[in-house]
Amino acid sequence: MARIPYLDQADLAPENKDLLNRVINITRILVHNPDAARAFHGVGNYIRFKSKLDPRLRELAILEVGWLERSPFEWSHHVKLGYDFGVTDDDIKGLIAEAEGKPNNLDALSKLVLKAAREITLDVGTSEATFRELQQHFPNDQLVDLILTTAFYCAVVRILGSFAVDVEPEYQPYLDKYPLPAK
Repeated sequence: MARIPYLDQADLAPENKDLLNRVINITRILVHNPDAARAFHGVGNYIRFKSKLDPRLRELAILEVGWLERSPFEWSHHVKLGYDFGVTDDDIKGLIAEAEGKPNNLDALSKLVLKAAREITLDVGTSEATFRELQQHFPNDQLVDLILTTAFYCAVVRILGSFAVDVEPEYQPYLDKYPLPAK
């Protein structure tokens, strides 16, 4: 159960009701501070709609953060969103296997993106070797997008965890299909 109340459009001033056009629990928490919610949405909307990074690779990086941090909200939401952007069940199974150091069928570039996301999440940045390898595959603007995306979602899972944001019922099936291991 969330640590502060979820708000609805009826709880907001008219000029802030648009913040809940997409009603998800993280936003229902963040709208306690509409300016912060707007700033948060600015980065999130850039990542989703304007990033130059391949959408499937972007979602794999986000899913890696959700998996590593054992974030039910993030994981369930981005399994669903991942499907919308080309992530397959084989990709998700491969991500899980890769995170556990097991053999999988992911392509080399996907494995590199997951490795970078893993290093950013667990080590607070990529190693020199991983960064140099990324540079062989991505121009600088896409490198910025990959690192910004991963770092932003590292922040997102910390927001979710700090406020104990619940998974909405419509996202629970994705968590049931691919349950997170215990922390």
